[in-house]
Amino acid sequence: MNEDDDALTKRGGGLTTGEVARRLGVAPTTVRSWDRRYGLGPVGHTGGRHRRWAPRDVVRLERMCALTATGLPPAEAARLALDETGPDVPGQPDPSSPIPVPDRDPAERPRTVARGRSRAGSGLQMGDVRQECRGVARAALRLDAVALDGLLESAVEEHGLVAAWTEVITPTLQAVGRKWETSGERYVEVEHFLSWHVSGVLRRHAPPVVADRPGASIVLACVPAENHTLPLEVLAAALAERGLPVRMFGGALPAESLVTTVRRTGPAVVGLWAQSRTTASRPLAQHVAAIEWGVRGARRRPVVLTLGPGWSGQTVQGLPRPSGLAEAVTAVVSVVSVVGG
Repeated sequence: MNEDDDALTKRGGGLTTGEVARRLGVAPTTVRSWDRRYGLGPVGHTGGRHRRWAPRDVVRLERMCALTATGLPPAEAARLALDETGPDVPGQPDPSSPIPVPDRDPAERPRTVARGRSRAGSGLQMGDVRQECRGVARAALRLDAVALDGLLESAVEEHGLVAAWTEVITPTLQAVGRKWETSGERYVEVEHFLSWHVSGVLRRHAPPVVADRPGASIVLACVPAENHTLPLEVLAAALAERGLPVRMFGGALPAESLVTTVRRTGPAVVGLWAQSRTTASRPLAQHVAAIEWGVRGARRRPVVLTLGPGWSGQTVQGLPRPSGLAEAVTAVVSVVSVVGG
């Protein structure tokens, strides 16, 4: 049961407009506008000041979200939502019961999916994910900057950077990417829009830059020709949370610049991100791992982490390849604790 469902159970009177908006991934003003313009307000509303939304009301709004996310004009989407769910859904549920997961009851929705699975309104297949993913996906598909920022901020504040990235942001980014790959040139703007807002939230939540400590610094960079920086951004923020000094170089760092950086800074760890197999370079990773510095008799080399799906099938012997963000953080912390003493 999520927070909204629990609140509904305790009150026995339905969700507030703000809670419904958060559940749907829209701004509260959008919910009020749909009520005022298209008659999508609470069926059981009696004119009181504070509106409460029952399960059948939220089902109707979810259908409205699904239809508008496909590009249908709001007025037409509202007409279809009302036609499909009816102005007064028969068999009213007990108002004290929690709002069900969308599509759980076949009698309430025109389409159903497996229980516990999330389907964004545009046909994005979300799979078994947290409830927040649905709202983030819908806000991204509508290009709703205010709602998207709010949902991403809430996810990071509630779950922390690592869990929010792993369980909320990544599944949504993957769903948008799959939709883009199967829809020709459609949804490219959604992917860019979502990525930009994720990057902004990560920057806002990242701790201040930590001063260098001998034997503890970390260099993070995308390999040449690789521009997918978001995974490195969240890794940098997660490491800074743990008080580790990180030098972040972002996308497509030229090979010669990477080598110069490692020689100048003498990092304990170098993280190289490759999203695609075409950009992952085994010779480059091996060359960086062989760079030495320090006085004779006490020479050191960096531990090179090969990060990202591009290294799949390109495993470099002796170089760790963490499978995800949490594993990467653990690997870096382990190396720094040993090297830094």
